[in-house]
Amino acid sequence: MPQPMYHQIADDLRWQIEQGTLGPGQQLPTELELREKYEASRNTIRDAVKRLIALGLVETRPGQGTFVTQKIDPFVTTLTGERSGPGGGEQAAYLSEVSEGHRKPDVSTPRVEIQVPMPEIALRLRIAPGTQVVSRHQQRFIDETPWSLQTSYYPMDFVVSGRAPRLLMAEDIAEGTVQYLKENMGLEQVGYRDWITARAPDSNEQGFFRISHDATMFEIFRTGFDQHGTPMRVTVTVFPADRNQFIVNVGDVPGPQYSQPENEN
Repeated sequence: MPQPMYHQIADDLRWQIEQGTLGPGQQLPTELELREKYEASRNTIRDAVKRLIALGLVETRPGQGTFVTQKIDPFVTTLTGERSGPGGGEQAAYLSEVSEGHRKPDVSTPRVEIQVPMPEIALRLRIAPGTQVVSRHQQRFIDETPWSLQTSYYPMDFVVSGRAPRLLMAEDIAEGTVQYLKENMGLEQVGYRDWITARAPDSNEQGFFRISHDATMFEIFRTGFDQHGTPMRVTVTVFPADRNQFIVNVGDVPGPQYSQPENEN
């Protein structure tokens, strides 16, 4: 039995994409151009494009058209780690294993604000609604590719008390904020909780990551707790699903292997 027309069209476009005739980021011909080329109806062309979308080969951008997706070798991040070590700090949060061949991530200068946080942040910090906090926002890249967006929230009392003024400075805290708060306030992060959700991107995320409106974002809320059991920070990191994978280790397990070992003679 012959394949439906839209399958044949999708297969032909797929072959062009795999051969590089239609390269990553390149716009597909318009619907009218495809109809004329394949002598097909509007619905047939639309079904063919839907098939390519389902295969992850193209994406639609509202008001712009349909484009070949840019395949990115996934960045692999280990969420588990030492309770107060590099994995628990703002500057180094999630900067763990990344697929072989990628450079060390680049991080933008923090954008610092005093703001009233969203209810889900206030709830995790266990502060009253309407209470102001200090937020530190950063863009993060790997190989110049947008990797994630991260915002950390700290109780305003940390700054008002005069013991952690550097939280208000738009610059990196080289030793990490967890260590800084320990040295200046005597607060030791003894553990943290990661709460992972998924959602569609907002307009800012669509622009930064260059993704479509119907893409999927991972959103991780990391709440750090001090030795008194009190939340000392909430770090929210968003990752586009098209370029991120996560590992959660439980127990004594060897490190992940990203490539096949070479055959020994």
